[in-house]
This record gives sequence, structure tokens and C-alpha cells, in this order.
Amino acid sequence: QVQLVESGGGLVQPGGSLKLSCAASGSILRINSMGWYRQGPGKERELVANSLSRSSVIYADSVKGRFTISRDNDKNMVYLQMDSLTPEDTAIYYCGANLLTLRATVKTTWGQGTQVTVSS
Repeated sequence: QVQLVESGGGLVQPGGSLKLSCAASGSILRINSMGWYRQGPGKERELVANSLSRSSVIYADSVKGRFTISRDNDKNMVYLQMDSLTPEDTAIYYCGANLLTLRATVKTTWGQGTQVTVSS
């Protein structure tokens, strides 16, 4: 069994910053990729940032230059530093990981989500 647990969401004013954390635990042999997705009110879930390795990351155009994804492979964790937040960033943020389990199966796992609200 594999579990992802997010933390760090909350209410922040426009222009402010938040840092999200996601910890993966369970029967993990290797994490292939780990990243962040979000679903705003009335919208579909979309990619925010994904880390394939320390040197290979991708960002949605809407967050480039404002958000930074980082991973700690020793701790099976991924972080999302969000700066210059705008109301358009309001959404539930989900951590997602593609990983190889100890049973040699590849699976994609999601966390339960953490709410980020940007409002004055």
C-alpha cells in the first residue's frame, strides 16, 4: 500500500507565498515522478508542476517564474514553493506520484488534496 499526504495549504493574500509539502510512504521501491496538480472551482484538474528527476521538471505556463518544485528523494517528499500568488491560483492542490512498488508494479497514486485560497 502506498500513501501520499499533502500539507501546507491555507488562506493567503494576493502577492503572498505558501509552501506545500507531500510525503510518500508505504511499499515504494522507486519514485519515477512526483508532482503537483490542482483543481479550481468549476475546472478540471490540471498540471501545476512535475519532477521527473532533479534536473527534469515541467511547469504549467501559468505558474512559470512564480512556483518552484523540489524533491527530497531520501525522504520521498516533494515540495511546491508558491510565490506571487493570485486569486486565480485558488484551488485544491493534489500531489501525484508515479512509482514502482515493492511488488514490482507501476502505479499512479494521489493524495487527498489540500486547499489553497488566495483572497484579500
